[in-house]
Amino acid sequence: QVQVVQSGGGLVQPGGSLRLSCVASGETLRINVMSWYRQAPGKQRDLVAKISSSGSTTYGDSLKGRFTISGDNAMTTVYLQMNNLKPEDTAVYYCNADGWFGTNTKFGRWGQGAQVTVSS
Repeated sequence: QVQVVQSGGGLVQPGGSLRLSCVASGETLRINVMSWYRQAPGKQRDLVAKISSSGSTTYGDSLKGRFTISGDNAMTTVYLQMNNLKPEDTAVYYCNADGWFGTNTKFGRWGQGAQVTVSS
């Protein structure tokens, strides 16, 4: 009953910028938290940023300042603006939606992932 669909990603040169988007949809959907994670080859999946329905944001891995998470008023669409990208940012980026749908049914669901490659 809940779908999480990502768009964006691709190849970018060091110092460049990229914008990812994530859209959650479902019946009577209510979002608690939308998050971005990333996973590099051979590494664990780590938090990049998250935003709550109140607008409060949290950043992981000392990324605040280069990366910015934002959402629309309904909080069903979120973005990750990535600036001054570095090769170490290369990873598959995943969106995660957490909240409720229907009659207060709790859910947590991952997007399909998007490859971000930072290379010259």
